[in-house]
Amino acid sequence: MSRSRSAEDLTEPERYELAAGPVYQFDLTRRDLFRLLGAGLVILVFVPDTDSLKAAAQESGGRRFMGRELPQEIGAWLHIAEDGSVTVYTGKVEVGQNIRTSLSQAAAEELRVPVASIQMVMGDTQLTPFDMGTFGSRTTPTMAPQIRRAAAAAREVVVGLAAKQWQADPATLTVADGRVHDPASPRSLGYGEILKGQKLMQTIGADVVLTPADRWKVEGTSVPKVDGRAFVTGRHRYTSDLKLEGMLHGKVLRPTAFNAELKSLNTRDAEAMPGVTVVHDGSFVGVAAPTLHDAERALAAIQAQWQAPDQPTDRDLVAVLRPHPIAFQGGAPSATRLQATYTVPYIAHAPLEPRAAVAEWKDGHLTVWTGTQRPFGVRGELSAAFHMPEDQVRVIVPDTGSGYGGKHTGEAAVEAARLARAAGKPVKIVWTREEEFTWAYFRPGGVIDVSGAIGPDGTLTEWEFHNYNSGGAGLRSPYDVPGQQAEFHEAASPLRQGSYRALASTANHFARESHMDDLAHAAKMDPLAFRLKNLKDARLRAVFQAVARRFGWEGRRAAPDHGFGIAGGTEKGGYVACCVEIAVDRAGGKVSVLRAVEAFECGAIVNPAHLENQVEGAMVMGLGGALWEAIHFEQGRILNPHFSVYRVPRFTDAPQIEVVLLDRKDLPSAGAGESPIVAIAPAIRNAILDATSVALRALPLKV
Repeated sequence: MSRSRSAEDLTEPERYELAAGPVYQFDLTRRDLFRLLGAGLVILVFVPDTDSLKAAAQESGGRRFMGRELPQEIGAWLHIAEDGSVTVYTGKVEVGQNIRTSLSQAAAEELRVPVASIQMVMGDTQLTPFDMGTFGSRTTPTMAPQIRRAAAAAREVVVGLAAKQWQADPATLTVADGRVHDPASPRSLGYGEILKGQKLMQTIGADVVLTPADRWKVEGTSVPKVDGRAFVTGRHRYTSDLKLEGMLHGKVLRPTAFNAELKSLNTRDAEAMPGVTVVHDGSFVGVAAPTLHDAERALAAIQAQWQAPDQPTDRDLVAVLRPHPIAFQGGAPSATRLQATYTVPYIAHAPLEPRAAVAEWKDGHLTVWTGTQRPFGVRGELSAAFHMPEDQVRVIVPDTGSGYGGKHTGEAAVEAARLARAAGKPVKIVWTREEEFTWAYFRPGGVIDVSGAIGPDGTLTEWEFHNYNSGGAGLRSPYDVPGQQAEFHEAASPLRQGSYRALASTANHFARESHMDDLAHAAKMDPLAFRLKNLKDARLRAVFQAVARRFGWEGRRAAPDHGFGIAGGTEKGGYVACCVEIAVDRAGGKVSVLRAVEAFECGAIVNPAHLENQVEGAMVMGLGGALWEAIHFEQGRILNPHFSVYRVPRFTDAPQIEVVLLDRKDLPSAGAGESPIVAIAPAIRNAILDATSVALRALPLKV
């Protein structure tokens, strides 16, 4: 039986943010506990439940995260060396969204130093302040202001020290290029000369003044990507590139299907191989060997029998997630009313870099290098899995090859650590593409029932919206309709599921914007005019109008088997609207997106060039979910776990893309890594409706 919550009850983070829990809990022997912790007091580590994590995450942007007080000393966030270079510390991680650059800009802006003098230390649980994780487009609206506050406070301290040394009024001094100047004399001192390497222990004042956006000199400009050359030349080292002295390679035995139970196991042949360590601990079976080839041979030598229960297929999605449809309440009998059901499939994150980890035990402490969006969360998983205090676990995150919400958990880290503990040497694990497609969690599939009604003049009079399983983000309609009802219903998912870029907004915007087009057609109104008639939100109206102007919506000309579509919405403080032109090959059943224009507004723009890259990347990623991506499964097995059978956008699929950015320097900056993805799928769907008069209601779209 599903559990329901209304749109008013749903607050960020969305239902599946952080909800994909740990998959391992090892039962250590008493000898293992003493070896890990030493004789004496055994410390029990309690892992917060999911509801606590969700509630705690709502505190983002304040002084506390997950019940923990954020450090208020300047020195916890940045350090100025004697040579004037600046090191900034943050628990956020770089997964391709380019926050290493934008956060460097934030520090440079307030310190009045070149971006090149900033070094970011990110995602190291031993060196950086606690952070819930890099998700929910929270870095720009919460972490950037925190770093700016620390930097502005540091600037005030340095100016104060210079004024004291010169016996001058601090208000008369100026700062530029990391130097304090006295305009009344030729005197100037660099930050490093003033501080002489001392740590800034002063508290960040509540009244620290930040530079307003209309006076930015560094933020608001297209600073090139920090370390960009290292990525394009291959010099950057990902987790899978790391090598430690004496390091072994690990492989893990995977079940034959989801929910399969291990009935028998024979590891004798693998254990007989030279240099091979075999581990069987509860549901975990793995090997460590001197080379990857040796590890693969050892894994293949293990004989295992599994038993899996009967399980549904992807074709059973509606029956599994929504056994009984909702009876819509209805309203005035004279209204034009449309009811429809929309479905979205489970899809994979398909990151360029699969999960990987390198683990090393030394003197009772565990260090793990891994690509994750939640280094402190993974530290907690490791602490719980090995029954040890968190302060004996260190997680370090190298800049990672994408996450898209799919790397919140630390499976590879726990696997590498378990093998390393048994082998007594560092162990590296790199998931194969098939493992990534199969055992990582998926974007939730969903079933969405919608009912809407309009009056004779095209005014929305009713709106009822029920989402089953895929989530509550973007659930409530931004359009004006009296007494709208929107509910999210939890369901028993047949697959492991978790966060995805923009969360359930991809599903909810698809259903809502598709239904809005159907209502516009029923009212015989232009789809843009219908939306604007029923929309008061000035920011959303602005992006609709901006994209229509750039696209030439009013001057579009119909051609055989060509269609034009529009869609928009708001999510995580961003406002987006998209127009597309498509061509339909009816004989081949192919849809080609010829042109896509998207307008996006997220407050004051921090880096225009990189924001444009984010929007373009989101559009291309959304193209995959619109036209091809879907996980196919049967009896607990994933049927398309390779790129050869799991279709993602290719270079030849990319349309002509144009991006219109609305810079609102009068508004706080919002995150932009997720919101731009939500509009392209419904825009394509609506263009297909325009070209074929067929109202498709399932992703991926098939003609």
